[in-house]
Amino acid sequence: MNRPILLAGPTASGKSELALALAERFGGAVINADSQQVYRDWRILTARPGPGDVARAPHFLYGHVSLDAEYSVGTWLAEVEGILNACRAQGLRPIITGGTGLYFKALTEGLAPIPQIPPDVRAEAEESLERMGLTAFADALDARDGETMATIDRANPMRLLRAWEVLEATGMGLAGWRRRTPPPLLPLRNCVALVLDPPRDWLHARCDARFDAMIRTGVMDEVRRVRDLGLDTDLPGMKAVGAPELRSYLDGTLNLGEAVARAKTATRRYAKRQSTWIRNQMFQWTVLSGHDPAENLAIATDLAAKPG
Repeated sequence: MNRPILLAGPTASGKSELALALAERFGGAVINADSQQVYRDWRILTARPGPGDVARAPHFLYGHVSLDAEYSVGTWLAEVEGILNACRAQGLRPIITGGTGLYFKALTEGLAPIPQIPPDVRAEAEESLERMGLTAFADALDARDGETMATIDRANPMRLLRAWEVLEATGMGLAGWRRRTPPPLLPLRNCVALVLDPPRDWLHARCDARFDAMIRTGVMDEVRRVRDLGLDTDLPGMKAVGAPELRSYLDGTLNLGEAVARAKTATRRYAKRQSTWIRNQMFQWTVLSGHDPAENLAIATDLAAKPG
């Protein structure tokens, strides 16, 4: 099997189009690495590849998960392993693309085998944080697991909660679990690792234009169908970017203009967070900073054609 191609980037940066072009060029299969595009009920809102794209090259891990299903980076990694084996058997070059940095981190660096955290433990951790306050919560965690605390930001409540719940549920801190991390499925040195990082103004304009296109092509009906399922709005899949704002319009708490404006803002902020992750975590990847699809394809093709 030729070296797998990894293609990351923020939302609306052109990843799907480039991945498809590379799949056609190199006889590849496109494998999703986006935590939102896995959900079956979000086709328009998450800009999932359409039937025409799927007809041009094999696509995997798109729209195969129910909104109320438990789905994690560990689940995704296990599915990717099976698909990579299938690609080897069929002579397909894997092209793994998406905007979820944690998926790529687990893929190229390995994933600690931390067990699933019971919901009651997570709820108790959240209650403790609320009752104690951030500073006291961090101090208490430091007293119990100083090794892990030395590696995380004391001002980040999500990181603190994760460290607390893992310690409570397993009796071992995150630092201890990280020492048990197995070798990565795809070490970065064995891949062609590319990341799209276009200019911010260009990217924001793309985000806005794409959302306008979603409105024209029926995203409101999609949101209505999902709302009518009556699922818990705290489920990860119910928080797809733009969904809460459009649901507020359907519920009558926002007018359409306000809902669309807020959804666009949420999309731009999401793209900014992804770009920040890229710059902080993917500094070893080859950056494609231009916004010309033809130029990006030419550079990517040249890099992917080189022997590993």
